[in-house]
Amino acid sequence: MQHYLERDAFSTRLRDAIARVAPGVARPTPLAREFNRRYAGSPVTLHATRKWLEGEAIPAQDKLRVLADWLGVSAEWLRFGEGSTAVRACEPGAEFDYQLMRDIAALTDAHQRVVRDLVKSLRQAETR
Repeated sequence: MQHYLERDAFSTRLRDAIARVAPGVARPTPLAREFNRRYAGSPVTLHATRKWLEGEAIPAQDKLRVLADWLGVSAEWLRFGEGSTAVRACEPGAEFDYQLMRDIAALTDAHQRVVRDLVKSLRQAETR
């Protein structure tokens, strides 16, 4: 019974944090997409995110940290409801897009050089 209550409370906190930061993402498909953009490990499935949202499961600590960082809350609060809710303000561009890095890594060496040159040119243009 205790585990059910913990999972349900986690799910409520997760949905509340998502509603504040990314309205419309509190469904399995968009949550999986947004989570996998930020997570360096193997992508999570829609089934896993559905279980998080429905209070059937609590993610492992590494995934919990990614969720907390993205949502701007402490991992302790997200998991247990203890501690401070806010850790930092979510700054635009502060997120690391792991899916983008995977996609670039899958390119040929020649195409990776094109991406590097493009990024270098864009950074130079922004500093002018």
